[in-house]
Amino acid sequence: MFWASYCLAALALVLAWPVPIALSRAKWPARSPFTALVLWQAIALAGGLSMIGAMLTWGLEPLGPNLIDALRGLGNILLNGAPATTLGLVHVFALSAAVLLTAHLLFTLLLTYYRIRRSRNRHRDMLTLLSSPSATRPATVVINHPTPVAYCLPGGARSVTVLSDGLLDMLSDDELSAVLTHEKAHLAQHHHLLLWAFAAWRAALPWLPTSQLAQQSVNELIEMLADDDALAQVPSETLVRAVAIVGTGAAPTDRGIPAPAVSTPLLGSPDELEQLGTVHRLSRLLTPQPPLPAWQRTAVLILSGLLLAVPTTLLVAPGIV
Repeated sequence: MFWASYCLAALALVLAWPVPIALSRAKWPARSPFTALVLWQAIALAGGLSMIGAMLTWGLEPLGPNLIDALRGLGNILLNGAPATTLGLVHVFALSAAVLLTAHLLFTLLLTYYRIRRSRNRHRDMLTLLSSPSATRPATVVINHPTPVAYCLPGGARSVTVLSDGLLDMLSDDELSAVLTHEKAHLAQHHHLLLWAFAAWRAALPWLPTSQLAQQSVNELIEMLADDDALAQVPSETLVRAVAIVGTGAAPTDRGIPAPAVSTPLLGSPDELEQLGTVHRLSRLLTPQPPLPAWQRTAVLILSGLLLAVPTTLLVAPGIV
């Protein structure tokens, strides 16, 4: 397992820095958002598994030729009091780091879920007081606010779409249909689960710049997926106007669609990143590109599977390296 730990460490480094940066700058994800989302998930899972696996295999290396045998040896030490003379200080440190990182990631995942759940419950309570059910649209509530607002609040059978009076005043019936289809797509495809997972990754590793890149990219991709659902119901021009109104907070003028004036930093404030995402969505809708060819989508999906298979194989296959 000596070389396995080095291979896992190298894989973790590659997946933590150059690969996410390259993917966040690539143009092809807009042509196949679903495929890109699968790849982002594979990168996150394989990266975490490689980080933990590198420390685990390094720490267990004196106890066996593979993970299974080494874990048996560790269990014999912990449960049966077998001598631990083969484990040096560096191995104990590596094992402790692997356990602590695993606990940190799991705890952050659960803590993020708890915070999101609590925030949604508070938001739902506020909506109960400040909104009224739509008379014509099921599972939709309307808040009294002049700014055009549209979003969905997940909650299983209690999921709702929230609209503002300002939005209803600005949108035509077709544009409103596009917005509702977009928001329902978020709920039907359970995008909130992806947002939870990548928010937890960023919270667990805030010192890693690529965790923010991954979260922002995933946010944009799920918006594109929901846009694609809306495009099946309304013309692209209608969706463009609706996205512009919601994204800019103003109705389009006769001179064209107002574009948010934002800078384009690698890492910006939440407001800047949200506006930048709107710019990317409008650009994609105004200048549509052909879908990614089937063979390229298949290649990316195979690559995603390999990203998960490689660290798993390095961990459990006896004597592979």
